[in-house]
Amino acid sequence: MTATLFAPPNEIIRLSGISWTTYETLLEELSDRRLRLTYNRGTLEIIAPSPEHELNKRVLGRFIETIAEEFEVSIYPLGSTTFKQPKLSGAEPDECFYIRNIGAVQGKKRLNMTEDPAPDLILEIDITSSSPNRLQVYADLGVAEVWIYDGESLVIQQLQNGIYIVTQTSQFFASLSIPDIVVWLQRSTTMDYLALVKAFRVWVRSQIEE
Repeated sequence: MTATLFAPPNEIIRLSGISWTTYETLLEELSDRRLRLTYNRGTLEIIAPSPEHELNKRVLGRFIETIAEEFEVSIYPLGSTTFKQPKLSGAEPDECFYIRNIGAVQGKKRLNMTEDPAPDLILEIDITSSSPNRLQVYADLGVAEVWIYDGESLVIQQLQNGIYIVTQTSQFFASLSIPDIVVWLQRSTTMDYLALVKAFRVWVRSQIEE
């Protein structure tokens, strides 16, 4: 199968009635393109990320690493790895981290979601308001926590009894006020990147010391 797909930045293409075989074929055919595919029970979303999306993804991912360093929490980052529940759903998160289940996946070159645990923490930059469909995929996988940033607010969703519930704190960094991170994310377009990370680290340390 040869696929040619052009999509303006941040555009979402939604298709229904798509078979699992077609989804897997598209994953292979579009593997070298900067597109994100989400499959959920026959519905396929194809997203072309924008520069705004990519900047926020990079900054929030770096913030997570900084928080983990300061809280002395071990993490194992697997970026935008494709996670699939065969014939049901599949998605590529913006960023993902193993925390509790590092030992089960560290060093593996391939993951099988029928045997391996899902990431503990996933980050989603939701500039296009497409996260509800992906949340169902992450619930299928059993992802414990999802952080969603839409450019204005940062929402924490924790999996409880198969559904996501909005909370104010992270189960992995309980003493940190996660919504306050928005202020730092919004400085990413006006501050030098490394200066921003350094300033953010100072803030995180101040929160730990309180």
